[in-house]
Amino acid sequence: MVTMDSVAGLLGSWSDLGGVAAIAAGVRAGSLDAVELAERALRRAEEVAELGAVVHLDRAGALAAAAQVGGGALAGVPVLVKEIIAVEGMPFTCGSRVFAGRVADADADVVRAARAAGAVIIGLSHSHEFAYGCTGTSNAAGPCRNPHDPSLMTGGSSAGAAAAVAAGIVPLAIGTDTAGSVRIPAALCGVVGAKPARGTLPCGGVFPLSTSLDHVGVLAGTVADATHAVAALSGADPAGPADTGEAPRIGVLAGLGERAPEVDVAFRAALDALVAAGAEVVDVPFPEWDAFTGVVGDVQGPEAAATHATVMAQQPDDYQPDVLERLRAAATIPGWRYVQALARMAALRDAADHALDGVDAVLLPTVPVPAPPLDATHAGCVPVREALLSNTRPANVTGHPAISLPLPTPGPPVGLQVIAHDDRRAFRTAGWIEQTLGRQ
Repeated sequence: MVTMDSVAGLLGSWSDLGGVAAIAAGVRAGSLDAVELAERALRRAEEVAELGAVVHLDRAGALAAAAQVGGGALAGVPVLVKEIIAVEGMPFTCGSRVFAGRVADADADVVRAARAAGAVIIGLSHSHEFAYGCTGTSNAAGPCRNPHDPSLMTGGSSAGAAAAVAAGIVPLAIGTDTAGSVRIPAALCGVVGAKPARGTLPCGGVFPLSTSLDHVGVLAGTVADATHAVAALSGADPAGPADTGEAPRIGVLAGLGERAPEVDVAFRAALDALVAAGAEVVDVPFPEWDAFTGVVGDVQGPEAAATHATVMAQQPDDYQPDVLERLRAAATIPGWRYVQALARMAALRDAADHALDGVDAVLLPTVPVPAPPLDATHAGCVPVREALLSNTRPANVTGHPAISLPLPTPGPPVGLQVIAHDDRRAFRTAGWIEQTLGRQ
């Protein structure tokens, strides 16, 4: 059983091999063996199986694919794919009894891109059922546990992807993000979660939660790894040419809600370090945060309810209770609110564009609280769901890129969110921040 006493032995990384780009270069050069890398990932997955991060391992398929690896930007890199993303021949249940026994008959577009780049898919990572939850606790297979403390939430819905990277199962995982589902677990598990701009990574073959808000993203150990992965999967380097090292102009938002003391201390210390390294920090007016909350609810809810309407009526008992409750509530949202919310999305996007035009990026804590206990219903006096989602929704409404990277802290993981006008500015700024904080 995974306990606090054994946690120190669980945490791991692939940094000993230099990261994703170095692994692929080693495989292409013949200095690293793709089969041995796949075996390492499979072995690690079995060692930490009780975390619940991996819901399906394809040992035979992974080893066969590894033996055939040639070149590519992700040559031989072991990868996990979130279970709501179709991988041919693997279960496609989306973490639910509703689709028990269903198998994907074709790869999703992003999976095809990963294979074309030489990645080795070793299996599927845990998702909150149908990606309709931000805690990572509801799934037919049980909850996903945080590698830093198995009694705590990973966050979700890309729970297993973040936990797997944090526990050293794989150096790279592919997830989805509709209201923060890549960035929230990245923050709570202490890894990097990158949601590129809308359309950078394809959504074809991903089971939809909200087609207006869904994004595909990646989770990795470093911003450099995430940048390399997005370039490999999209065919375009999101950071552009090599950075000159010039310090960025950073915006900070005023008027956000309260945050836990440990989050506040880590965030303020990071800003101080960035200023000391030459960054210019300015206050940035941004659209009202509450407006994004309403829009996400009125867009995501009806779109999710439409997807599930028939099956939910036929198999209500096969859904996880929290997801069923959320879907039933979503079905009561009137059509006029949905139409108005779609129109308001465009206005919010324009306002956010204006706010971001004068800076390289806006910074804020990814999540205003550290990882709550698995059974928590509240974080302080705020419901857990609201606390986890409060800072991540806007970038899905506007489609702007958003990246969460871990901040130095002596306590539980804390994430810093970087939101920018475009992928180039987001990844460059996040990379500069990572390098700067790493020198502290």
